[in-house]
Amino acid sequence: MAGAAMNGRWSVTITGEQWDALHSHLFPGDGDEHGAVLRCGIARSDRGNRLLVRDIIPAIDGTDYVAGDRGYRKLTAEFVADNIDVCADEGLAYLAVHNHGGRQKVAFSDTDMASHERGYPALLDINGGAPVGALVFASDAVAGDIWLGDGQRESITHLRVVGRPQITLTPAPVVAALADPNFDRQTRIFGDRGQAILGGSKVAVVGLGGAGSLVSEYLARLGVGELILIDPDKIDPTNLPRVVGARRRDALAWLRHPARPWFLRRLGDRFAAHKVSIAARVAKEASSAIRVTAVPSSVMEPEVAALLTDCDHIFLAADSALARRLVNSVTHQYLIPSTQIGSKVSAKDGMITDIFSVSRASSPGSGCLQCNGLIPAWKLTAEATSPEQRKRQQYIDDDAVHAPSVITLNAVAASRAVDDWLMSVGGVVELGAPADHWVSYHPLTGEVVEIEPGKEEDCFQCGPNRFALGDGKELPVVPPSGNGG
Repeated sequence: MAGAAMNGRWSVTITGEQWDALHSHLFPGDGDEHGAVLRCGIARSDRGNRLLVRDIIPAIDGTDYVAGDRGYRKLTAEFVADNIDVCADEGLAYLAVHNHGGRQKVAFSDTDMASHERGYPALLDINGGAPVGALVFASDAVAGDIWLGDGQRESITHLRVVGRPQITLTPAPVVAALADPNFDRQTRIFGDRGQAILGGSKVAVVGLGGAGSLVSEYLARLGVGELILIDPDKIDPTNLPRVVGARRRDALAWLRHPARPWFLRRLGDRFAAHKVSIAARVAKEASSAIRVTAVPSSVMEPEVAALLTDCDHIFLAADSALARRLVNSVTHQYLIPSTQIGSKVSAKDGMITDIFSVSRASSPGSGCLQCNGLIPAWKLTAEATSPEQRKRQQYIDDDAVHAPSVITLNAVAASRAVDDWLMSVGGVVELGAPADHWVSYHPLTGEVVEIEPGKEEDCFQCGPNRFALGDGKELPVVPPSGNGG
């Protein structure tokens, strides 16, 4: 989606559940060598090329993984043929996998490399030029040899496990540079390595209203290296109590006061600041090193949606079913974790019936918003029609009526969402933690409710139709009628 990569960096991305399965297969505790094949989607961007693990096919010892003619063991020709045929049919990359001993350092043997040189040119032809290659694992390290259709041959920089906690494996330990002393208090928790991860992270925030503006500021103050801020809306005077860093002159409140003539109010509407511009100003005031891309457009525009496809995490703070569907698709198609956040005040007959703040941290392959009924079809239909059509069809009462909201509810959701992400990328979440963390806070009763999201195996969003296909499938962007949240 994001176009051809501008550099030759190659990496591999795998979900936490897949990593547990692959690691258990390669390292069952017998000290022996084992094999498998990974079928991978491909995602290319300016940051590099990612191979997205779609399928893990374990090689059965003695049947698919047998004694080698030149080396210790090999995949059988039948096993290789079956898998390269599937890759060729589906436009996937092919990776053969095996393990060596050791923990934190690994490399291919001369025998391994000679085997690649004998076999991979033919596999490239069969695979129609889509990448083929191999990975070799130690317990906590990985090296890769990727063959490309243009005759190039590349190593991988790393393999990223996008679960909780997030883990990055490299061929050998990488020494982190000393962190900026301004971050001394948080490096005492996450170390220089954790701060380096934050500094190298590219994070998107979709929706820069009450919750999203707080998320953006938190990320900047934590030392995140790059922010992508997306929201088409301009600041309204009624937003000022909730949008962090917003000033009265951003909203041109004096021009837009109801007592002003209509033409002055219209001027105020036209020249008020975009929410992304305010958030970018706040982020740059918080961090002199941060890079910010402020996009005052709908995330449903194809070129805007493409910006999400090489981020490391997406925070979704837009109350739109179309935006939820898009971000949910990016999460599972590009293996990019995301967090949906928000707050809601429900009222009936003038009485408050419920108040809650929610943070739904989802990992690729699980925590699907579609599977859990959070992308209702009626709302997608409503948002895909024009405002005039929506009123005629009575999907909503009045577009001009704002929902109740207060900054403290947004702060609970935003803080929880960023905290969950920080603990995951900082590597301090306990091993074995659930892949997702969905939690809501209900201030009327003081309840904190944790929900384990369900999963439907044939889901159109997180299932085989889209999972890990990367650039191989279109995203659900602007609908024909052009609305888009």
